[in-house]
Amino acid sequence: MQTHTLAIGGMTCAACAGRVERAVKKLQGVIQASVNFATEKLFIEFDGEALKIADIRDTVVKTGYSVIDKVKAADEDRERKQKEIRTMWIKFIVAAVFSLPLLYIAMVPMISIVRLPFPAGLDPMQYSLIYALLELLLVIPVIAVGYRFYAVGFKALIARSPNMDSLIAIGTTAAVVYSIYNTVQIAGGNFGAVNSLYFETAGVIITLIMLGKTLEAVSKGRTSDAIKKLMGLAPKTAIVIINGVEKEIPIEEVKIGDIIVVRPGSKIPVDGVVVEGHTSIDESMLTGESMPIDKKAGDTIFAATINTTGSIKFKAEKIGADTALAQIIKLVEDAQGSKAPIAQMADIVSGYFVPVVCIIALVSGVLWYVGTGDISFALTIFIAVLVIACPCALGLATPTAIMVGTGKGAENGILIKGGEALETAHRIQTIVFDKTGTITEGKPKVTDVLTTGGIENTRLLQLTASAEKSSEHPLGQAIAQGAEEKGLELLAVRDFESITGRGIEAVISGDKILAGNKKLMNERNIALDTLADESDRLAGEGKTPMYVALNGSLAGIVAVADTVKASSRGAIDKLHRMGIEVAMITGDNKKTADAIAKQVGIDRVLSEVLPQDKSSEVKKLQDEGRKVAMVGDGINDAPALVQADIGIAIGSGTDVAMESADIVLMRSDLMDVPTAIKLSKSTIRNIKQNLFWAFGYNVVGIPIAAGVLYLFGGPLLNPIFAAAAMSLSSVSVLTNALRLKGFKA
Repeated sequence: MQTHTLAIGGMTCAACAGRVERAVKKLQGVIQASVNFATEKLFIEFDGEALKIADIRDTVVKTGYSVIDKVKAADEDRERKQKEIRTMWIKFIVAAVFSLPLLYIAMVPMISIVRLPFPAGLDPMQYSLIYALLELLLVIPVIAVGYRFYAVGFKALIARSPNMDSLIAIGTTAAVVYSIYNTVQIAGGNFGAVNSLYFETAGVIITLIMLGKTLEAVSKGRTSDAIKKLMGLAPKTAIVIINGVEKEIPIEEVKIGDIIVVRPGSKIPVDGVVVEGHTSIDESMLTGESMPIDKKAGDTIFAATINTTGSIKFKAEKIGADTALAQIIKLVEDAQGSKAPIAQMADIVSGYFVPVVCIIALVSGVLWYVGTGDISFALTIFIAVLVIACPCALGLATPTAIMVGTGKGAENGILIKGGEALETAHRIQTIVFDKTGTITEGKPKVTDVLTTGGIENTRLLQLTASAEKSSEHPLGQAIAQGAEEKGLELLAVRDFESITGRGIEAVISGDKILAGNKKLMNERNIALDTLADESDRLAGEGKTPMYVALNGSLAGIVAVADTVKASSRGAIDKLHRMGIEVAMITGDNKKTADAIAKQVGIDRVLSEVLPQDKSSEVKKLQDEGRKVAMVGDGINDAPALVQADIGIAIGSGTDVAMESADIVLMRSDLMDVPTAIKLSKSTIRNIKQNLFWAFGYNVVGIPIAAGVLYLFGGPLLNPIFAAAAMSLSSVSVLTNALRLKGFKA
């Protein structure tokens, strides 16, 4: 299976997006296809052996749209869109210059309340033909700059897949053709036909819709500000040492292994490892962490972060698309291009929307003509219904909110991988936190060494540390580090074996060492009576007691404690205020786990859980009918992150955990967990508001345009006001989505 994203050009409404999506889905080998109208992108999963990218491109082009070359740099793409917006503004201004005088000469003769200046030589009652021809001359330039509505609209109509442009094209063409017919009637001596001219209706409708589409394009550009900010972070050049000489080169020419110099105040150009010097790096643009991080030789640094103090040299390790910044940009772009399940209803409606509107307009026009015998009145109804209908608002309601929401998350160091994750997060009822490295710092230290009397404390610590030196478990590493800090020499180890979820065994100087939890000791039939009470006491203090056996007999306990993160209690309190149950999952014994849980206010403790059983514990919670999120940072958390409805990975964790997660917290601050949930709730609320407005607008607007109110003595909707309302509907949805920019973490 392959995935690919294509930028699509020429889409003007949600119906266009639906048309492209349907056409691509018909291709053999397509697994999934999704077109996002707001981002103008097609995301596709397909069988690479059955289908080629060229086939997908050809299908999009045959459907009537263009494929924009994705290999263009982001700056070029941004410049292209800015150029399009400038062109749209120019066309609108040209249309306004001609449509405003057209509207003036069309309306002033009908206004009797106020006497406005009007050329006597254009009096429609005396100079009907001159009046009609002038209106025709004024409307032609407006139609010319709005030619795209007709080119796209009629093409879509011929292809039996009408879109919003089709509605505009049909409505304004009907108005212009009918007006030209009446102009011919005037030329033939029927001067009463001057009262049936609709040139100004067509001209003003096109102008207003052009204004609406321009404002829409500007607003859509603002929804992706987060991406622009991220892209703008990367420096354009780097100072590389070549043959012992410092040389400034374009960032594209940097190669892996190059030694790069970064001076105070400069940005880090690519990801790498410090080889010389000491400094503090401001990583806030990537993680949201406000305090600079100290860096020395051997530490990793990331592109776009700022060197605040010392001068350093570092070796380039990741360049181009492999840097952390590039990965974040891609992740945010993918998220912004994704669809949330809540959008499905809008997509279905948009697919049937335009054909249904055409039918309503035609039926309304015919019924009013039959009822009144007035072709002009029936035409007014027909045009108003076509023009007021707007699938754009429906198509923009969900993706624009997701774009702003995921962008706002990225600004706060919260990377949300897609619309589905964003939507699901607001329904979470239980959050399960892994203990080590998530609730706690993950940097445990040796606190107590107890023996049975047959061995000295330092000897027990030395033997245990020597055995644990080969272990990857944080507790084992802490014991090894604790011995080294005391100056103890670590001994040679053979026959080392890690026993998953229980401990380790090894042979040192001929002695068999067994170190681990109570389960391991019970399995090996080692009596614990002499230190059972001490173990309980240590566990009750929140420490993790590790039993150590020597040659089949209990030798003592090495206790390790992991400090709780400063943010853990506050984050859990905030989740409680949001009505969310909080659980903790750990391999620690029950007493130790309960002690930690008590410190931070955990509701439910899942202790003595083996790494491979974490996902099944999450499944048990889901079986209770709860929506469950899992927060973790280690490799052994990955299955549970996948099993959970939402997997949340701590950014300081492993790549495997981050790859498995739906949400990645770039900082190790648990306060970002309630922030992510709050952002989800705010975004979904915004989407619902947008959908309510978009559906409500059409449900109310179309019947009014069809003359339902007029039927009962109410007002009749002028097509010009219908066009203004249609343009405002899309702009209002975008404006509402942009309110999410005010979200506070």
